[in-house]
Amino acid sequence: MTSSSSERPPLTPELPGPELLRWYWLKEELTQFARTLGIRTTGSKQILTQRIAAYLDGRIFTEPTVARPAPSTQLSGTLTGDMMIPVGQRCSQVVRGWFLEQLGPSFRFDKAMRGFFARTDGTQTLADALDHWYATRNMQQQEPAAQFEYNRFAQSWYKLHPNGSRQELLAAWRAYRNQPIDKRGRA
Repeated sequence: MTSSSSERPPLTPELPGPELLRWYWLKEELTQFARTLGIRTTGSKQILTQRIAAYLDGRIFTEPTVARPAPSTQLSGTLTGDMMIPVGQRCSQVVRGWFLEQLGPSFRFDKAMRGFFARTDGTQTLADALDHWYATRNMQQQEPAAQFEYNRFAQSWYKLHPNGSRQELLAAWRAYRNQPIDKRGRA
């Protein structure tokens, strides 16, 4: 199989790793393929893709190490603004609920808020987190991380087609993802 193919190949054990990497695959497709190959199916879509590509090329795949934070106390119960945020606090449903009470249904744990919680050192309060929310609302919207390829595509597509419908977006997405990576344009 050559890398100049303009049609998405089937997932078979004969597929070369570089050709696998040229195409968009759903995680469920990759998971099923990994099962048929008898290799691990866990991890992110990116890790799974790299693991399969290494297997197809006969290379050893070195699993990434995941640093697990030390167990910590998590906020629970009735929260108040003066509560200290413990180191390692997750963006949990309890914390989300408190923010929804304070800010209303538009609240989301966006990149800025996830970053705030990731950087807490045990001296910040929920009121500090609320202040951070307000301070970061006027920041320019950042492009979603690479693993959120559909979100990145949709954001870009809507900038170019502000009056476009969801159906038009989905049709454009299908056309985009059916192209090999090296032949794709942006939305």
